[in-house]
Amino acid sequence: MPLLVIVCFALDVYFFILIARIILSWITRLPEPVLPLARGVRAVTDPLLIPLRNLIPPVRFGPGALDLSPLVLFFGISLLRGLICRGSL
Repeated sequence: MPLLVIVCFALDVYFFILIARIILSWITRLPEPVLPLARGVRAVTDPLLIPLRNLIPPVRFGPGALDLSPLVLFFGISLLRGLICRGSL
């Protein structure tokens, strides 16, 4: 049972790290003190986001595009958490 609690906690933490990744991606010029944090967040999220980006093309609208890979990863984390963490906490 304690291993399941740790896995559920790790999924929750990753969920919030993914939110930080999205917020940091909106900022074009990060202040110097924030750069190490941004690199760390990218290092943690890229191993899952890059393969998803290769599978899911961005949705184009006008001159911009919307990357759906974080949304798919959010859904995957939520689904996984719902399957394995139900009633463990």
